[in-house]
Amino acid sequence: QVELVESGGGSVQAGGSLRLSCTASGYITNHYSMGWFRQAPGKEREAVACIDNILKVTYADSVLGRFIISKDNAKNTLYLQMNSLKSEDTAMYYCSGDRHPFRVCAPFLKEYEENFRGQGTQVTVSS
Repeated sequence: QVELVESGGGSVQAGGSLRLSCTASGYITNHYSMGWFRQAPGKEREAVACIDNILKVTYADSVLGRFIISKDNAKNTLYLQMNSLKSEDTAMYYCSGDRHPFRVCAPFLKEYEENFRGQGTQVTVSS
């Protein structure tokens, strides 16, 4: 049984940093694309970042240059380092893992409802 558990969310002032973690069990992270999505109240869900099985990364334009996605396959853990946070980054952040091994990010990012997902961690940025 696959389980993804996020941690590291919290409240921070604008300009600050947070690091989110997503620990996977029952899942071999180095075989799959994994990513972070977010959703703020009243807004559509947004794909924030993705890293595939060969560690190629993709970012949303809104976070490019500020966020860094990475994986530690030995720890089966996905990370999202968030720097220079803005109030518009406030959202619930969800970790997601592809159900299909050895795919690039593009198809994985389109299939959010079918992917493995965590329960989410809240990030609140105050200005």
